[in-house]
Amino acid sequence: MIESDTSVGAVAERATAGFRQVYGAEPAGRWAAPGRVNLIGEHTDYNDGFVLPFALPLRTVVAAAPGDDERWTVWSELSDGPVDFGAAEADSPGRVTGWAAYVAGVVWALRAAGHRVPGARLAIASDVPVGSGLSSSAAIEAAVLAALVDLGGLDLPADQRPRLAQRAENDYVGAPTGIMDQSAVIRCRQGHALFLDCRSESVEHIPFDLDAAGLAVLVVDSRAPHRHADGEYASRRKSCERAAAQLGVPALRDVSPDDLAAALYRIDDDETRRRVRHVVTEDQRVLDTVKLLRAGRIRDIGPLLTASHASMRDDFEITVPEIDTAVDAALAAGAYGARMTGGGFGGCVLALVDADRADAVARAVAEAYAERGFTAPGTLTVLPAPGARRLT
Repeated sequence: MIESDTSVGAVAERATAGFRQVYGAEPAGRWAAPGRVNLIGEHTDYNDGFVLPFALPLRTVVAAAPGDDERWTVWSELSDGPVDFGAAEADSPGRVTGWAAYVAGVVWALRAAGHRVPGARLAIASDVPVGSGLSSSAAIEAAVLAALVDLGGLDLPADQRPRLAQRAENDYVGAPTGIMDQSAVIRCRQGHALFLDCRSESVEHIPFDLDAAGLAVLVVDSRAPHRHADGEYASRRKSCERAAAQLGVPALRDVSPDDLAAALYRIDDDETRRRVRHVVTEDQRVLDTVKLLRAGRIRDIGPLLTASHASMRDDFEITVPEIDTAVDAALAAGAYGARMTGGGFGGCVLALVDADRADAVARAVAEAYAERGFTAPGTLTVLPAPGARRLT
């Protein structure tokens, strides 16, 4: 299993204990934000398309209290010691680096939006695995954002928070993510998937009651080293933007499946054609999945998940052998569908399984890894959880 304590209470206690140890006082409150997996809709977000993530029971918790004006100190259980920065560093992207940049980025984005951000002391604990494609960075951003908004009494409705958190990651940290991760960790509801239109940012909470259906999602941490993930992600994004410009559309979301063949005919290289085909067909798979979930036909989404993986493997070329092995093994062991989730080149796989078969499927994946000589995977069975919120 992935090494984690899925009780938010235990994570909150670790954050509180860290706060006491570092600052010698009690926090004013504790705020939590989840990791997320994307059920379907990969690399569609920055193409103004559709995604369908849900929140995980894994949580990042921030214990916080007011501090000196325009001064922020943050400690993480994964760090050697606290990081302290002031307004000058917060207002200059690149001045704060490493994990603390996600905190400074939130302060910067709030200040850039005209908010008076309170100085604060923060302590962070988390059971969201880092580097596994489960949005550990968005969880930090959302939890810190919730804490600073409450501590400062800031007027920032929930529907405006994802875009601000995304700005922190894009423009301060320098990671070219779309809007999905921040939307999911902030706006998801328990027992639902979040149907997000990445152009309008409108959302619909789609019932995804796995427990009632006797189902679960098995998340497999591939433990594969990320192979040039950042550069490859940026390369895929630029390719999509060039293709949209060549086709004369604002984004690839504007190419309909009915027009796909004609669009591909107008593109003169095979690699770009495959990138376009993935995005256009993936958008349609999201819409088809939403339709099935609205009808309560959860098991029937399985083939769409598997088709999504094939498209990521063959057309978008973002999978790696460990990921493909996990998908193939899960399907052979009886999963209704399985796919990579996240940006690619490592990270996680999700498989839709009968709840009472989750352990058997996990063993099958582990056995397939052992046969290939891969590092043993981590596994976790999950149900859709709530988004960011104040705990105390």
